[in-house]
Amino acid sequence: MEKFKQHRFAIIASVVAVVVISALTTVGVLFFLSDSSAGQILRAKLGIDEGKGLTISTTKVDKIIVEESSAIIDANKKVGPAVVSVLTTGKPVVDFFTGQSRLQQASGTGFIITSDGLIATNRHVVSGGEKFTVTTADEKTFEGRVVATDPSNDLALMKIEAKGLPVADLGDSDRIEVGQWVVAIGNALGELQNTLTAGVISAKERTVTPSDGQGQTQELYGMLQTDAAINPGNSGGPLVNLAGQVVGINSAVAQSGQNIGFAIPVNDLKKDLESYNKNGKIVQPYIGVRYQTLTKALAESYKLSVSEGAWLAPRVGENSVVAGSPAAKAGLKDGDIITALNGKKLTADEPLARQIRQFSPGDRVSLSILRGDTKLTLLVTLGTFSG
Repeated sequence: MEKFKQHRFAIIASVVAVVVISALTTVGVLFFLSDSSAGQILRAKLGIDEGKGLTISTTKVDKIIVEESSAIIDANKKVGPAVVSVLTTGKPVVDFFTGQSRLQQASGTGFIITSDGLIATNRHVVSGGEKFTVTTADEKTFEGRVVATDPSNDLALMKIEAKGLPVADLGDSDRIEVGQWVVAIGNALGELQNTLTAGVISAKERTVTPSDGQGQTQELYGMLQTDAAINPGNSGGPLVNLAGQVVGINSAVAQSGQNIGFAIPVNDLKKDLESYNKNGKIVQPYIGVRYQTLTKALAESYKLSVSEGAWLAPRVGENSVVAGSPAAKAGLKDGDIITALNGKKLTADEPLARQIRQFSPGDRVSLSILRGDTKLTLLVTLGTFSG
């Protein structure tokens, strides 16, 4: 017991000693800074005025966290009411094992863009559907119908019969920056309606080739990459900036990676809306070629003289230049390499399909062509392609 008391006394004495030494050290530093000649020199170098002491600026991390959380909450409150879930029902199929008939169903997301019920979503969300059930954020259910699809992009427009609906504000995807905070809202896993995830814009101008799960693929250009989690069922939902504006339409996720999702820039949707309001359908410019976007590896493999452009590669059983198309009328041939459009080079980031989308049907464009060793310039009047 006596040894325990001595030991406890030693611990207390050690703690007191540390406190005293720390206090003396602090006093010593303050004394050195305030009274010694060396201290006067050090104060001058540090910019410390006599009698004012040393002021250390601190970052209020708690304030930053609160402000970011508040912005995310506000963005969700602004856009969330306009987000809907979409249940797509297809044709009945017979189960191979049981012989019983069952309906094909798939779930996705959309968001309201006009107060009378026009909804934006992904084309693959409604593809193959015969019946569409739309459920709003306040759990009201409507029968939906597809009114237009984009033939060259994964976008579709739906309509429900309603009035006075909350509407999502469309932003400007051209102004978004890498590193900018965004939130994704959607019907996660097809059953967790209006789930919110947060992240940043990881990259821009991505080219991806997603699959719809039924063997169909489509090459998409100019995509926004984000690490905000995009789960099955989120397709067609909005990607939103902290101002509460839609900047993208969630469309695809990298199966082999973590937190790598892709969204279609909202400016593509804006162009489709303009076409729909003008024509009653989504109309895109059409050139009429099947091509491969050249890479260095592809060019080396086929001993081509250029490593960038759109190669109208010879195909088995079909022509690369569609018969009767604007390209055929302009004189393009299988094997040609289109290297530029209106003087702008075709690259992996700016392929032919992406550049063509910047124009309208009826526009006349100039194509720089490499045919063997011969350089040509051909003029093409773009046709009409609608969904």
